[in-house]
Amino acid sequence: MVSFEGFRPEGSDPIYLQITAYVKRGIVSGEIPDGEEMPSRRMLSALLGVNPNTVQKACRLLEDEGILESRAGAKSYVRYSESRRGGLRRELLAAEVNEAALKLKQMGVTLEEAMELIAKAWEEDPQQ
Repeated sequence: MVSFEGFRPEGSDPIYLQITAYVKRGIVSGEIPDGEEMPSRRMLSALLGVNPNTVQKACRLLEDEGILESRAGAKSYVRYSESRRGGLRRELLAAEVNEAALKLKQMGVTLEEAMELIAKAWEEDPQQ
């Protein structure tokens, strides 16, 4: 079953979007395999301490995107192909890069400075 132990709401995005992003990141990272069962909407609502309508909205979005397969009164499962997983990876990466680029531009950082910062961060030991 998909674990939401690591889910921590943060930032200004609505919770339902944070839930969908959490599931997508789990798919991209390989933590959520294809066919994994989702907790029931009621259980997830209680676990996260959010309104059931919020969870319902997140699940509906995932269903609309073809990531969640649900049937009334039955369990829901995460479903995706490897090509869909690659598409999700590109989608998430683009969103992160766009957000970072916007913040850097707002601070007056040039493209060259940004590239230097990224190169330095890339080479640094993540354990430090």
